[in-house]
This record gives sequence, C-alpha cells and structure tokens, in this order.
Amino acid sequence: MPDLLTMATRVAEVRGTVEPTYDVRIVSPRRRVLASGDVKIGVGPLRPADVLVVPGFEIGPAVDVDAVLSRLGPELAAIRAHAAGGGAVVSICIGAFLLAEAGVLDGRTATTSWLFADLLARRYPAVDVRADQLVVTDRGVTTAAAFSAMYDFALTLIRRHSGESVARATARIALVDDARTSQAPYVDQSVLPAGGSTFADDVKRWLDQHLDAAYDLEQLATELHVSSRTLLRRFGDATGATPLEYLQAARVRRAERLLETTGRTVARIAGEVGYRDPASFSRLFRRHTGKAPGEYRSQFRRPAASGA
Repeated sequence: MPDLLTMATRVAEVRGTVEPTYDVRIVSPRRRVLASGDVKIGVGPLRPADVLVVPGFEIGPAVDVDAVLSRLGPELAAIRAHAAGGGAVVSICIGAFLLAEAGVLDGRTATTSWLFADLLARRYPAVDVRADQLVVTDRGVTTAAAFSAMYDFALTLIRRHSGESVARATARIALVDDARTSQAPYVDQSVLPAGGSTFADDVKRWLDQHLDAAYDLEQLATELHVSSRTLLRRFGDATGATPLEYLQAARVRRAERLLETTGRTVARIAGEVGYRDPASFSRLFRRHTGKAPGEYRSQFRRPAASGA
C-alpha cells in the first residue's frame, strides 16, 4: 500500500497538480514486531496519525483466536485510543477482528475476508458483517476484505484526496483493478470449514445433487421426511436462509466453475443449472456476483478452458 500511495504522488506531480504527500509510517506499541513467516520488520513508536491502518494476524483451524487476541492488549489499547480521539481507523483482512475486539465496530457495518466473515459475525453480534463487500466505511471506521483489498482501500483514499483521474492512472500503472466492487466472485465454498452432518447439511446435499431440477418445496420436504413448514423453520434456524436462497447460490457457484473452465455458451450453462430463460439466469448471476456472466468469464476464465 505505501508503494501505491507514493506512486499516486508521482502521478500527481507529472500532471502538474498540487496533491497531498502521503507520509506512511509503520508504528507499534512494541519495539519488536514479526510479520507473517516470522519476518522481522522495523517499527517506530506510536505517534499521532490521520489514519491508523491495522493489519491482520495469522488465523486458521489450529489457531486459538481467543489466545491470540489476549496477547494483543497493547495493540487493542492503541486502537481504542486512536478511535476515541476521533482519528480514522482502517483494518485490512483479519484486522477487523482487532477492531471488533477493541469495541470500535460495535453498531457499525463492516467486512473482512469472506473466508472468516461468518466467524467475525458469530464472535461479535453487535457488528453488521457484510461478507460480499470489498471495502466498507461507517462513521470514520473502514474495513477492507482479504489482504489484496488494501489496494482497493488505497485507491479509495487516493480518489478521495487526489481525484478520480489520479486514482485511475495509478491503478493502471500498478496493474491494479480499480473496478472491483465485491468479493462475491472470489468466494470458493470448497475451502470453507466443513461442518458436521446436520439436517441443514442433508437439505444442502439434496439440493446440490439436483441443481438442474425445478425447485419444489413440497418434494424436498417429502425427501427429508418433514413438513414444508418444519423444513423452512429448521433450515432457516440453522442457516439464516431459505432452501431456495441456498439453491440459487449453489447454482451460481456451479455456473461460475463452468464459465471459468469451459467454453459453453451462457444459455447452455443456464440450462445446466436449472434455468430455461438465460435472461433470468443472468439477472440472478449479476445479483450474486456483481457481474454479468460474460464479464465474469472475461475476468476469471482459465487459459486452458475448452469448448466442452
């Protein structure tokens, strides 16, 4: 991110406009800081700043999040103090957990990596987590999704202070996509943590196996040996969604893979995931991903994709 801000300053200079110089410093309440991979990085002491950017920390199945956060008392205190003083706060990726733990996100809308959005929402029910968003700003507090979203935030900052033309030129020089609006197209359900076998899992499994079939709630309830009312209640309690909403999302995920890996027409793919009307399918696809099927294919299609 510092490189992108420096580049924006150079772009503004070339264009002959008077623009702010971005002074980026790495600071910490600790004298010694290790980055990912145990790489030592140089830090300076805490100092007043217009914007405090909070990075993430390592997280995964083997990581005890409570234990990690319990060791970050000085960082949490620094975040609280900066926010209480009216300074802008930004988190990158898992840094949202630090902001939430510090109480800065209570009552606010926020985002983080889609991979950990559910965990953030469960741990901090006072936070309105928007898993599809790349960058969310709510009353002086900004959260950005996975680590590459720091570029989206940096471009937002450049756009705000230096104008659209400088932001666009900077993005093109750095080969950064300045048109992203959502992280939804990047979601890959296969890497989400697997849960146990529950009633909701059984419903999802049946729907996954019948993606191309017309949705029939009564038939689904019969297959699961419950009434349709019971099915909706139990599935809704477990997932916060309806079976139809899950089915639509599953169809979009399947269509994404076909658009990425095959040269099949959009109409054919629509039929394979249960839609006779390609226009209806395209509207659903755009609603879920923020892109039309053709746009999605242009961005994500793999070079080896064939016409099969």
